[in-house]
Amino acid sequence: VSKLFKEEFAGQLSQEGNQYLGFISSLTQRMHQLVKGLLDYSRIGKEGMLQVVNTQQLLAEVLADMAFSIEQSHAKVTVDTLPELKAYMPELKQVFQNLISNAIKFRKEATTPQILISDEREDKYWLFSISDNGIGIEEDDKEKIFVIFKRLHNRKEYEGTGIGLAHCHKIINLHGGEIWVDSKPGQGSTFYFSIPQL
Repeated sequence: VSKLFKEEFAGQLSQEGNQYLGFISSLTQRMHQLVKGLLDYSRIGKEGMLQVVNTQQLLAEVLADMAFSIEQSHAKVTVDTLPELKAYMPELKQVFQNLISNAIKFRKEATTPQILISDEREDKYWLFSISDNGIGIEEDDKEKIFVIFKRLHNRKEYEGTGIGLAHCHKIINLHGGEIWVDSKPGQGSTFYFSIPQL
């Protein structure tokens, strides 16, 4: 509606009117993103099927999809050899996308993002880790970040809806694993998540 209004009255509004219209457009777009995020969150695990997934190949697809943001940020992404496992493929792909996207987004000013993705066997689980050299997270905020719509930063500093890590938490729980973070402010973060072995 705001787009139609803008087209209809282009050139007729005062500077203040245009500013208000800009606020309305911005809020409308944000509401659309929030509703979409909620719908996506509610659908997790509803239609997927467990299948054997080559996580090395899956991650190659994720990095190809993210090529533009990786190039723009000059991020250096290092990937260890990753295993095959049984997983919900689209959902697991989303976990990697969200965590890598956050590692790029929450970088220190004038710092090239360094991201390391690795895994190890631990009992009956594969333990994945995604480490970065970003801004880090305060100790008191380590649990809050996985709560839906919980944001730690001003939207002007870092874009987003505050739903990405809540998605990751729900997806890893769906797989029967756990997700957590080890972090120090100013030094970076390492997100860990576990997935049962085949």
